[in-house]
Amino acid sequence: MFQVTFSEQALGELKKLGPLAQLSAIDPVGKLRPDDLAHPREPLNRFIRAGKNLFRLRDAELRYYFELRDEANLHILYILHHHSLEDFLLRNRLPVTEHQLVEQNSKFWKYLESLTK
Repeated sequence: MFQVTFSEQALGELKKLGPLAQLSAIDPVGKLRPDDLAHPREPLNRFIRAGKNLFRLRDAELRYYFELRDEANLHILYILHHHSLEDFLLRNRLPVTEHQLVEQNSKFWKYLESLTK
């Protein structure tokens, strides 16, 4: 089991939800085990950004982007609603696959970082 911390953006998204919905929202991340991160399979993916290993977890309406800070700590960088990401892809005519998007297009990360401001 991991200790989970949240960025300001991720906390902001959680605060928009009611108490029960918040518990449901953090449940998929809370269920992750070290073996899941060592050998990610859908709905969990690993990718590299700026030399860091990052992960994306898809669950129902939400997408979680996070990093493993050490053996016991996950830090949730972004929580996005899946429609928001689709809207972004359509507006910017970026590659269709999220894997290509996160590894090859810096506009995606600039967009995500703008959410924290």
